Amino acid sequence: MAPRYYALGDSMSIDDYAGGPGLGAASLLADDLGIDLLLLARDGATSDDVLRRQLGQVAGRPALITVTMGGNDLLTAIVESPDKVPAAVEATAANYDALLTSLAATGARIVVSTVYDPTDGTGDLSWAGLPDIDEGLALLESMNAAIRSVAARHGAAVADLHVAFLGHGAQAGDITRPDSHPDNRELWLCGHIEPNAWGAQAIRDTWRAALRR
Repeated sequence: MAPRYYALGDSMSIDDYAGGPGLGAASLLADDLGIDLLLLARDGATSDDVLRRQLGQVAGRPALITVTMGGNDLLTAIVESPDKVPAAVEATAANYDALLTSLAATGARIVVSTVYDPTDGTGDLSWAGLPDIDEGLALLESMNAAIRSVAARHGAAVADLHVAFLGHGAQAGDITRPDSHPDNRELWLCGHIEPNAWGAQAIRDTWRAALRR
């Protein structure tokens, strides 16, 4: 029996926006490693969804678990009220801590992922019809700092997607288009915030680099 790999999280892990089955980040990584994938990640999932709905489906002693969560927590807070963003960061950090505490018992190698910035460092969300947020970029960095800190406490590897994706979002082209395979291979996002095929490959590559470290 091939080793088992669970992919937990949100749309950063799935196939849908990368062009279909087998083309998302988790599918690509599983194919590269020759490992059986159980793709539990779901479009729109928050850290609450991962902790309460996906975690319970992890069984046995898998070889690998990847986690992508936190981005939808931020977006939900921004849409509801920008004042809720700091609390969303704290809640996500707490959920990460609870998740990694539980996953430690599986003995799997765990890779967590920072949240990328579709604005490429400008903080301008007007193209998405979202309001400006005071210190928005600082709040994103606080989210990523919390993810790194929790990972360090639990011995999880960190795939720094925030760093990897800089320059490949709104500054690279029109990220609102739905094209999964744009001619511009430097553009890694589609549908505002989703990883297209090139973005999925970048996530796979960043996960692999984290595993090598």
